[in-house]
Amino acid sequence: MNGAAAPESGGFLKLTVEYDGGGFVGWQVQPNGRSVQAVLEGAIERLCGAPIPITGAGRTDSGVHARGQVVSLAARALPMKAWTAGLNALLPPDLACVSACEAPDGFDARRWARGKRYIYSILQTTVRSPLRRGRVWEIRRPLDLAAMQAAAPAMLGRHDFSALRASNCAARTTVREIRRLSVEATGARIDIAVEATAFLKHMVRNLVGTLVEVGHGRRPADSLPALLLGRDRKRAGATAPPHGLVLDEVFYLPGNADPRAAPEEPDDEL
Repeated sequence: MNGAAAPESGGFLKLTVEYDGGGFVGWQVQPNGRSVQAVLEGAIERLCGAPIPITGAGRTDSGVHARGQVVSLAARALPMKAWTAGLNALLPPDLACVSACEAPDGFDARRWARGKRYIYSILQTTVRSPLRRGRVWEIRRPLDLAAMQAAAPAMLGRHDFSALRASNCAARTTVREIRRLSVEATGARIDIAVEATAFLKHMVRNLVGTLVEVGHGRRPADSLPALLLGRDRKRAGATAPPHGLVLDEVFYLPGNADPRAAPEEPDDEL
């Protein structure tokens, strides 16, 4: 959709979608399975009577969920209700459009984003939890929450996050800025919320895996600054499983205004 002109009969739209990533190979269309993008584009084609390309704010990986994925498109004029109730009638149970609104001309969900927040959930439990499986990373041994909280601030700010990116990450630059990072517990559940300008591939999941090592006493809480400076992925923790991760919210300027300058690397993949 990048650079596409809106049809004369319609305009640009901003959709917010929610999905269970367990049944998808990820956001982006791929030859090896069912993607969120392909399923959503198929439903939009049925709704509008013609194929319409869409752009997602974040290219979530296989198994990663979303409650605040944002989608932009240029489409024919339809009542706004058609983009929620009408579209949802055509979508499968694991994917829904939760809101729709008009957007400025040229709106691009990915390039206009000013940041994103992801939440990773961990459940400390000695036995499996059938009702929460697929939504949390179940960890059998207790975690030292205070140690994880003490380690987290070292990740705040602008850093080279080479140590936390996937080996096949193709980003042009590895510098990112984490604006907020919290580690909070509610009973046996720990939620790690990360808000940044943009992310490297697997960056959040590798960060979580590293914090879990801190929580298990396998890594000192004060070791993360040296880890970042070393820029060596092999020195960081294991990649946390995808099913504990949720794209929670994508941030834009008020009124979804054109930011005029894109982030350094807006195409995150988690």
